[in-house]
Amino acid sequence: MPRIAVLQHAMSASVDANLDTALRLMDEAARDGAALAVFPEVQLSPFFPARRNADAEPYAMTLEHPALRAIARRAGELGLVTVANIYLEDDGIRYDASPVFDADGTCLGVSRMVHVAQFEGFWEKDYYAAGSGFEVYDTSIGKVGVVICYDRHFPESYRACALQGAEIIATPSCNLADEPLDLFAWEIRSLAFQNSVFAAMANRCGTEDGTRYGGHSVIAGPDGALLGMAQGEEAVLIADADLDARRKIAAKRGWLDELKPWLRPGLKAP
Repeated sequence: MPRIAVLQHAMSASVDANLDTALRLMDEAARDGAALAVFPEVQLSPFFPARRNADAEPYAMTLEHPALRAIARRAGELGLVTVANIYLEDDGIRYDASPVFDADGTCLGVSRMVHVAQFEGFWEKDYYAAGSGFEVYDTSIGKVGVVICYDRHFPESYRACALQGAEIIATPSCNLADEPLDLFAWEIRSLAFQNSVFAAMANRCGTEDGTRYGGHSVIAGPDGALLGMAQGEEAVLIADADLDARRKIAAKRGWLDELKPWLRPGLKAP
């Protein structure tokens, strides 16, 4: 069965330093037998949307950026399916986005945040355009969906991935230390339970310009069990994902089949 690794870490103002941390944690995850690695939100930069009018220019990157190519290359070297998250520039438009790399380093696609927050500490609409749907990727370890941070507060996001056959849903996040982290853990457990999937929320930690980020990343099982929860410091959080057991749980419940057609979320924007 595949092993999930959530790579929780702090970020600095240096893309190179953040990349070094990312590669080091990927190596550690692989040594622990992980087959899937999930990074926190905007993993190669400080969380610039915490402020209005921040200089985010140094952190905008295309899929060809050397740092992202280095992550793809390391994913291929380690045989590690990897869900990254960056400040993506695509055709002049910028997104909070997760490139997904298969175990050979191939980029299978890019998920973009759909619901973009705009309130104190999360001025994201100043920086991000909205994505138009939720994607599920056929990886070497199974079907992996991506729901980015704020999107998880809209249950339809996880349901949209589950309806496309997701077995594991990765959620790169940025949660503050003074937010209800225990409640967020229960949120991920509930989403996993309601959709019969494994769920992995990767949060950042550390302090940036006086703002503390909470850590407390979570991995939950399709029965709602808490399979792992980090504390407030850097961590590689590991849990096994028994996909055969997940399929049996999903078949026994049958909730997705029973869902009324008029309640099924659209997978793409009209």
